[in-house]
Amino acid sequence: MNSSSRSSDASVPQRSVSDAQRVADMVRDELLKLAQDDLDIHAGRAFSLAYVPDNVTRSLSDDAYRMFAHTNGLNMDAFPSLRRMQAEVVSQVLSWTNGPLGSSGFMTSGGTESLILAVRSALKIHQQSSTRAATGRPNMVLPTSAHAALEKAAEYFGVESRRVPVRPDWRADVDAMDSAIDDDTILLVGSAPQYPQGVIDPLEDLSVVALRHALPLHVDACMGGVTLTFLERAGEPVALWDFRLDGVTSISVDLHKYGYTAKGAGVLVYRDKSRRAAQTFVTDNWLGGLYGSSGILGTKSGGPIASAWAVMRHLGDSGYEELTATARRAALRLVDHIERLDTLTLRARPDSTLVCFGLPDDSERAFALADALWSKGWYVDRQSPPPSLHATVNAVHESVMTEFLRDLDHAVVATIATGTSGSAGAYGTVD
Repeated sequence: MNSSSRSSDASVPQRSVSDAQRVADMVRDELLKLAQDDLDIHAGRAFSLAYVPDNVTRSLSDDAYRMFAHTNGLNMDAFPSLRRMQAEVVSQVLSWTNGPLGSSGFMTSGGTESLILAVRSALKIHQQSSTRAATGRPNMVLPTSAHAALEKAAEYFGVESRRVPVRPDWRADVDAMDSAIDDDTILLVGSAPQYPQGVIDPLEDLSVVALRHALPLHVDACMGGVTLTFLERAGEPVALWDFRLDGVTSISVDLHKYGYTAKGAGVLVYRDKSRRAAQTFVTDNWLGGLYGSSGILGTKSGGPIASAWAVMRHLGDSGYEELTATARRAALRLVDHIERLDTLTLRARPDSTLVCFGLPDDSERAFALADALWSKGWYVDRQSPPPSLHATVNAVHESVMTEFLRDLDHAVVATIATGTSGSAGAYGTVD
């Protein structure tokens, strides 16, 4: 069949505009049906995974994402708007983290990519350095509370994850971390705050250790990079955690958490551009010309970049001050309620807005408590050891906290009465 007969083939269906719209409407209806069993994040039922701002901010975020969803951050020469938005977002995060002259960074898809890239940067600099007498497998020294994504980085790059037990207060044991360092150590890690119990590691002390050993120190502030900044500005006592500590060489901050932007927006910032350059990749070893990327992804939608830029521009410092204060009030209300009960145990008084609690006997009946809350439509994280429940409290929860505390009390009574144990669940799933 020649080309002319192919182009006029009457068997090829031709849809009218009205038919196309009808099909599109049908697909949208299907999407709505698929979402019926999903967690209702906008009603404040999720104490994990989702961070919900006011309706105006959310609508702006959605609009910005939609406008740039099909642009491609792989090559910003084609989309200079993305370059400008990324630069302004990174600049704002550097102001929040007290970045010194010469500091810089890139946007990432979120905390996991940021942590992987922080390890890559440290490893590459270590490999290029001639000052350390490395003889064996490279390792990074970090507390047992540091994020699981660092294990992914360790596996990807063949780096030993040298985990050091935390102190009884769940904070990093700096002396023990110091003792774990050797000539093959490439990186130290601390958190602000760490995710499991919501406390800030003793980063001032860890900074001293990093400087003494001439090692990079990464601060995982994916959960606290926004919140801690504005808690301190509001006058709350906050331990130093950012570039004001001379030993801190890189910081990760997630904007799609307490920055309230669309998912897929994180930032990794460095004290200097040489460390930023070490996370990048460039090659011409193929037939397609020069290829470069700032992170793990090649093609990446401009949607998250635009959402972050728009939301940050819309909220400004005053908006983040208000959202942070609201989330903190809600978190402390939950904390105070737990502390008044002899049937629950607070793991630690949080330094920001992450609340971790369990049962006094540290039993897995805590997971049955999560089951009981889920039956009422509430989603909380389950974690161990020890068996605990975890609530990532954000601004949306202030309006539902009274209802949640009532259901929590009922769930505690029911769990104690039945004596059953629930399942541990998972922080992330392999699907």
